[in-house]
Amino acid sequence: MNPVDDLAAVLESTGALVAGVSHWDTPTPCPEWTVRELVNHLVLGHRLFTAVLRGEPGGPLDPRSSDVLGTDPVAAYQDAVAGLLAAFRQPGVLERVYEVPAGTVPGIAAVQLRIVEELVHGWDLARATGQKPNFEDAVVERGIAFSAAKLADLPAERRPFAPPVPVADDAPPLDRLAALLGRSPG
Repeated sequence: MNPVDDLAAVLESTGALVAGVSHWDTPTPCPEWTVRELVNHLVLGHRLFTAVLRGEPGGPLDPRSSDVLGTDPVAAYQDAVAGLLAAFRQPGVLERVYEVPAGTVPGIAAVQLRIVEELVHGWDLARATGQKPNFEDAVVERGIAFSAAKLADLPAERRPFAPPVPVADDAPPLDRLAALLGRSPG
């Protein structure tokens, strides 16, 4: 499967979660972030990666530094997703090298980083809002493999998520990915 197609599927599923939000001030499993701040963080991340892939300067990732959701968070999310997918679908993007918040990576790794970010924060969003996430297990399994390999290469102080927490081997893939990246599925 093309990783950009994986990203598109994950973004569509998270978009359904975003569209299902009714209380934007609800706390999330991300410490100190509300649902609105979490979605704002996703939109900021999508815009930053879009800019990087286009060779433009990026922006902040901290949802408290800039609220880009305005009065229609769902439309802001959808707009950011459209820009991100268009940027990743440019010819040669997956073969080039980019400087992103996680370091210098090839485009193929950049798309995987966005997939994992979206999966984990989609899990956070689903938990916070009481919705059921609809991510394909095969995509999540690829996210687990990517994350496990990359985390092994990072020093503890550079990890973008919390340390892994224990989870049953037979837990659903999304819960295993969340646990790998410091969430407590229990």
